[in-house]
Amino acid sequence: MSDRKKVHESRNIKRFREMLNLKQDALAWELGEEWNQQKVSLLEQKEAIDEAILRQVSQILKIPVEAIKNFDEENAVNVIANTFGNHAFLMNSPNFGSVHFHPIEKIIELHDQKIALYERMIKEKDEMVAVMKGLLSGR
Repeated sequence: MSDRKKVHESRNIKRFREMLNLKQDALAWELGEEWNQQKVSLLEQKEAIDEAILRQVSQILKIPVEAIKNFDEENAVNVIANTFGNHAFLMNSPNFGSVHFHPIEKIIELHDQKIALYERMIKEKDEMVAVMKGLLSGR
């Protein structure tokens, strides 16, 4: 048996959906006519999700299926804490071996990734607003 903790896929969907500032109603709308806010809420409570639904949600959120299947918040926090902890600069010492880690470059890289994600979120929000305006004008 593996020591690896079971990842709660639907909890990850909820986390990513919230990071993208997407409401359950909007996700339901993207998933199709048979979906509503309550059904998305129930989906976000399941531990494992049907592969077809997982793929559909990953396409809507523009996040790889593997990210939803494998994201573990506790591990992510541990990696960040260990990477940027008190000993981060020790890794740069000449006696540490061939490891070359530059915390400032990593921070800049993460900052650039956040900016790219933010820009993508703004673009997607603008696209969603345009779709909603189109739907409202058709009434």
